Amino acid sequence: MGKEEEICIHAIVFGLVQGVCYRSSTEKTARALGLRGTVRNCADGSVEIYASGKKEDVEALLQWCHEGPPYADVSKVESKILASPLS
Repeated sequence: MGKEEEICIHAIVFGLVQGVCYRSSTEKTARALGLRGTVRNCADGSVEIYASGKKEDVEALLQWCHEGPPYADVSKVESKILASPLS
C-alpha cells in the first residue's frame, strides 16, 4: 500500500472568531486529527491557520473551521493549498 497523500494549507477564518476559544479549539481539533502546524489570532480579528498532514484530515479540519466552537460565528474561511507540507 502506498503512502497517503499529505497536504499543507494556509487558511484565514473571519467573523466572530476571537474571544470565543476559536484558536485553542482549532489547536485541539488539529491535534486530535494528527496534524502539524500553527494557529494564531490576527490584529484584524481573524484567525490564521497553517496545517499539514493527511489530506483527509486536513480537509476535516477545514470543514470544522466553517463552524468552529459553540460561540463562534464564522462568516468566511479562505484557504489555499501550499506547495509542500510543514516540517
